[in-house]
Amino acid sequence: MAQIILGENEGIESALRRFKREVSKAGIFLDIKKHRHFETPIEKHKRKELAKHKQRKRRSRY
Repeated sequence: MAQIILGENEGIESALRRFKREVSKAGIFLDIKKHRHFETPIEKHKRKELAKHKQRKRRSRY
């Protein structure tokens, strides 16, 4: 779980911004999106193939 410690004179806005950054680094938002709804085996296969294709494309650029 993401956790931050507030500074003595730190505002709530900056603390919230730091917390959101920590949550995104930890990959919590991605995990929530993945488990938000049921994914059929066909959808899962398509998603994995698309990810594989994107990764190959990224590798070929360099």
